[in-house]
Amino acid sequence: MSLSSILSADAIDKAIKDCQAPDSFCPKKFFQICGLTQKSPQDIKKVFGILDNDASGYIEDEELKFFLQRFTPSARVLTDKETKAFLVAADGDSDGRIGAAGRNIFLCVKRTAKNKYDLEGV
Repeated sequence: MSLSSILSADAIDKAIKDCQAPDSFCPKKFFQICGLTQKSPQDIKKVFGILDNDASGYIEDEELKFFLQRFTPSARVLTDKETKAFLVAADGDSDGRIGAAGRNIFLCVKRTAKNKYDLEGV
């Protein structure tokens, strides 16, 4: 399964173009532009599974560094600063990785009253 089977190719392209410059990546904005905030919990779990490259049930900093390339292979690598900020924002239990269960089901995406998703703390 690929991310383009869950998110539109146009939306992914727009999100990638928005953060082309080093240190311009903002997780909340990226998720909004690519359409992830509009997806169901089941789709969010599928996306998490795709991003969890080693299928460990966690996204670690080395996987997170290549986050944009999972959406578009030609995209840039996140800078160390971006990777650290992303991990800190999404790592609810401070274990140095993003888990697929509980509050961190996908990078602090939480359901709102309007059946949409918001990125908490990102």
